Amino acid sequence: MGNVTRTQRQGSGGQRYALTSEQNDADFWGFAHEAEGFFTPLPDDEGPRRVHLVGCCLQGGLLKSAGQIGNRRALAGNAMLDLLDGNGATMGSYFVGGVTVVDTKPSTRGAGLVDLTVTLWCDDAMAGADRVWDLIRNGHLSRVGLWHEIGPEDRQAWLSVALWSREYRRRGKSDRPSGQVYTLDGRRIVDQDSFYCALGEAINGPGGYFGWNLDALIDCLRGGWGASTPFTLRWDYSAEARARLTERLPTGDGGVALFDVILEIFDQGNVSVVLR
Repeated sequence: MGNVTRTQRQGSGGQRYALTSEQNDADFWGFAHEAEGFFTPLPDDEGPRRVHLVGCCLQGGLLKSAGQIGNRRALAGNAMLDLLDGNGATMGSYFVGGVTVVDTKPSTRGAGLVDLTVTLWCDDAMAGADRVWDLIRNGHLSRVGLWHEIGPEDRQAWLSVALWSREYRRRGKSDRPSGQVYTLDGRRIVDQDSFYCALGEAINGPGGYFGWNLDALIDCLRGGWGASTPFTLRWDYSAEARARLTERLPTGDGGVALFDVILEIFDQGNVSVVLR
């Protein structure tokens, strides 16, 4: 592959994943059609994930390690796992550590391809995130309210994909200018995660990101995340949201409700909130 960068490598023919050495961007490890077991809960024994890379076209360091199963050279090292869209362009990436080949066999996906079983470490891949990536890949993350259809246990996964995919989805667009008015629908806000799902959508459209915890919200208000301050946030059905965002956050005075903390952050971040 020479010195081709990761952003220039594009898969084809149903390849949805690509691996590149984290230590050396020129060491491209190849493509895979599937990464079964990657988006699953972390192992109960706190060990590495066991992932089946289906339909692999192996290159570089991973190809070398595939021929060394059973000894220390089966450890390929750390890598970046890229998720590819239907045209083979990178939608987002995960750091994966300690990639080690434990099994290989010919694949039914095509001549010359192999199915590879590896162990690896990755704390960021959340169960349920693969379904959200598929919405982006297939161009279906285009309707307001899609996050309403996911359960509370999957909202963190939704937010993680919103974060990791934001550069791909914005395609180099700059922040909208200050003075804009955004409308936040409070009817589906029942907890912190649903608040960030709704806020990200209000500011950056379906599947949009604008924070997934209080520190991240503060960071987004400093610019570079889609909206420039000052701006106005019209919070519809805010009374319903206030009644649900009652978690007490510790302060020197004994604690403040989450809803009030959010309002204070907006005020300090030069956002005018209109409660409706």
